[in-house]
Amino acid sequence: MPDTFKYFLDRRKYLVHTFPMTGKDLLKTIITDSQQRVIPEVWERTLKIPTDSGKIITLSGVRRSGKTYHLFSLMNQLKASGVPNEQLLYFNFDDERLQLSSRELDSILQAYQELYPTQKLSDCYFFFDEIQEVDGWEKFISRIYASINQHVFITGSNAKLLSKEIATGLRGRTITFEVYPLSFAEYVGVLSPKLNPHSSTDKATLINLFDRFMHQGGFPELVHQEDELKDKVLQEYFNVMVLRDLIERYQISNSSTLKYFCKRVVGASGGEFSVNKVYNELKSQGYQVGKDTLYLYQNYVEAIYLNRFINKYSHSVVKAESSQKKCYVIDQGMGAALDYKLSQERGRLLETTVALELLKQGRQIAYQQNGSECDFVVIEKGRVTIAIQVAADFVDVKTKEREIKGLIQACQKFGLSEGIILTFDHTEQLEQEGVRITAVPAWQFFFGRSN
Repeated sequence: MPDTFKYFLDRRKYLVHTFPMTGKDLLKTIITDSQQRVIPEVWERTLKIPTDSGKIITLSGVRRSGKTYHLFSLMNQLKASGVPNEQLLYFNFDDERLQLSSRELDSILQAYQELYPTQKLSDCYFFFDEIQEVDGWEKFISRIYASINQHVFITGSNAKLLSKEIATGLRGRTITFEVYPLSFAEYVGVLSPKLNPHSSTDKATLINLFDRFMHQGGFPELVHQEDELKDKVLQEYFNVMVLRDLIERYQISNSSTLKYFCKRVVGASGGEFSVNKVYNELKSQGYQVGKDTLYLYQNYVEAIYLNRFINKYSHSVVKAESSQKKCYVIDQGMGAALDYKLSQERGRLLETTVALELLKQGRQIAYQQNGSECDFVVIEKGRVTIAIQVAADFVDVKTKEREIKGLIQACQKFGLSEGIILTFDHTEQLEQEGVRITAVPAWQFFFGRSN
């Protein structure tokens, strides 16, 4: 096992032995600590979460993307509306000291009532962070919802586990929101909230911020982090995801092969990903691993939000799902920190950034390939409504011709009268073969529209 993973495992054992407190006393300590914590001021996010929907609110997404801060934001809103702190029960299951089973979850409520004997549970708001750490959690949440009250908010870092458990135990009772790292508009709002995209004096600053965003990403913790530490923090995020969310969760023994696979997925961001190719690479290096195992790994890395895979567009769901996938690392900064080649390829970084921005807007996207390729088509209500091409360099004649050709073919296929080319800093309008083409800087497309 690599030294990094051995360190994490040893660290976990150390913490468990250093804090031998068990049972209800530990639960009371965790609850009391969370009650006494001053809830920090949080940045305003584009994603709005309701406080009184009558449904269980589920927030899923990659670790460190801001799910906990969404909970804090909701708690701040409730406190501002007059809800006392004692009625807000926040519990983080991603605590090294905890080793809870589903049968012990009710002890949290018992510990809370012993701490606050006059407080009615029916008046409480329940915030359960990283609840997927406890197997069988859905029955506990379902019981709270059915017999105590409907003010339940949960987060998790594993899409497949959450969706499976929600489908069986919480069907019809929950609304799920996906939480991503900061969008470019949110990133600018944190660093320079008064910038005007229509002001010529602010454009240079916005271009510079977009370049930083494209290389460093949008994980909230890193926005004010020193530049020389950002890569190390991102690499640490990756190590924790591989260890906690993959190796431990799925009980994977071949950690070196898994980590190699994960890095290959990240390094392929902005392009097609082939399990068969990775299989042949591993085989040539003497690794003993089956293709079926690698396909499982592919499902796992998407489940923990390390990557997003998008299909080739097809009217047939079966054909779309079986098509060659293009992949995008969940955060372009993480991709650049883990793969040097990706960090140096401006075109793939820009395409990855654009894919993530579209996903953060809640868009359903695919790519189109019919002789030439169109990077993204946006699907709404079962039909393609927008075609988008990405070109970091729109000055080179051959590149320009190729990108325009792919865009026009997509527009003609889907009956669109106009298409969009997102560049780094180039603006142009033209018309070819009856299709209006607008080339616009990506920063302007994603920031200007939000303002």
